[in-house]
Amino acid sequence: MPWKFDNERPIYLQMVDVMSMRIANQTYKPGSKIPAVRELALEAGVNPNTVQRVFAELERRGVLYTERTTGRYVCRDAVVLEELKEHLSQTYIDEMLRHLRELGLSDEAIQKTVVKRMEEVEK
Repeated sequence: MPWKFDNERPIYLQMVDVMSMRIANQTYKPGSKIPAVRELALEAGVNPNTVQRVFAELERRGVLYTERTTGRYVCRDAVVLEELKEHLSQTYIDEMLRHLRELGLSDEAIQKTVVKRMEEVEK
């Protein structure tokens, strides 16, 4: 996935979001080693200090852990990983609802629209 940053939010927060998604969708599987700071900095085109900050935030959230001599790994805790998915889901749903309400749709109209769209996508 190419890295695309916007000017709306700090780059490190955007990177936290992308890394969280990669962990949630198991691009990085539980227990797997993630790229080194310099490797990810080169891939994303950012300063290694930015990546260090991203990793520190993901460790703070319990999604990553560090093995002193071998690097950083995705946690194996199914509860933590499920909470990550739930958090991401809620964030995306909140954003969608905000946009649809800005369009003037009622909650009932939003529900109908979402159900209809889900049915169309499933076909």
